[in-house]
Amino acid sequence: MPLHDLLNRARVAILDGHAIEASASDEGGKPHARALDAAAWLLADGFDSAAIALALREREARASTAFGFGVAIPHARVADLDECRAAFLRLEHPVDFGAADDRPVDLILALLVPEHDIDGQLRRLAEIAERFADADYRAALREARDAGQLRRTLAGPGPDFLPCAA
Repeated sequence: MPLHDLLNRARVAILDGHAIEASASDEGGKPHARALDAAAWLLADGFDSAAIALALREREARASTAFGFGVAIPHARVADLDECRAAFLRLEHPVDFGAADDRPVDLILALLVPEHDIDGQLRRLAEIAERFADADYRAALREARDAGQLRRTLAGPGPDFLPCAA
């Protein structure tokens, strides 16, 4: 399954990281938590975005999903979800996700998978991490002029991801 099949047009966004940081400061939250809220909102598609945000935050509380190079892959399993879905956010101003390389995150691919699809989730995370480990791919995502070009870059050549089990 190509990455673009996990994403739809409405789930790719370029966000102002300063707005996320200011919102987090106003509410006493952490900037990465506000980025997770934004991802949850994009992922909702008929589900409760607050419940999705909580699932992403709970997973992030166990260990950072930032794997370095300014990339994070927050993910969660969700009950009643029939197929996996993803949202991509590029932050104009990176936020701290507690990455092992201490680099703030500006590229976020959030993933939701059906609750029972544990093995599939692990395989998809590995495939996504492999794609985002490519420095040229990350550079192309950072250089995209707008959300349309960002979508085309995300949909470009790369490995096909395994379909989600339903």
